[in-house]
Amino acid sequence: MPTAEMLDDLPKGAWIAMMVIGFILFWPIGLGILFYMLWSGKMQGWNRSGMRGCGAQFRRHRSSGNTAFDSYRDEALKRLEEEQKAFGEFMERLRRAKDQTEFDQFMSERRGSATAN
Repeated sequence: MPTAEMLDDLPKGAWIAMMVIGFILFWPIGLGILFYMLWSGKMQGWNRSGMRGCGAQFRRHRSSGNTAFDSYRDEALKRLEEEQKAFGEFMERLRRAKDQTEFDQFMSERRGSATAN
């Protein structure tokens, strides 16, 4: 696997550790890693995960003064949240399928090299 792909597959914790080490060694390195993490979307899940429930509750409790509109808005937001959850599950299934395909390819190559020896 090429180095760029290996780096791309590192978990968030490893990226944070590299960023901290980069700041300790030479601050522009840490800053560069931070900008890469923000640009590549590696930090994307964090800015939404912790505050999602709080924001959704705040929106539901704030009234526009029109009950018909408020109920329509609440239903639309609920539908969008369900679609977002379904899309997240779909993406997880795609990742698992990709991982399974790569693993199967690795095992078939390994079996092929074992029979050749």
